[in-house]
Amino acid sequence: MSFKELKENYLNKRLIFGIRETIKNAKKTKKYKVFVSKDAREETIKKLEENKINFEFTKPKEEVAKELNLKFLSEVYFIK
Repeated sequence: MSFKELKENYLNKRLIFGIRETIKNAKKTKKYKVFVSKDAREETIKKLEENKINFEFTKPKEEVAKELNLKFLSEVYFIK
């Protein structure tokens, strides 16, 4: 995974956060990319697998939040 790709999509407002939003948006569109923090909970990964959503791992959630200057933590990142 290219962290640069994640950051570019965040700056272009094409990045959605969270498992619920990811599942909802994955059902609506065919072309997307999902990244999961490598320290994500097992239940989060299980939900993605149950919904047949392919994903790649990225940096730990605290590191992602710091680099994107977020005031919250997220385990799942959906690029539309």
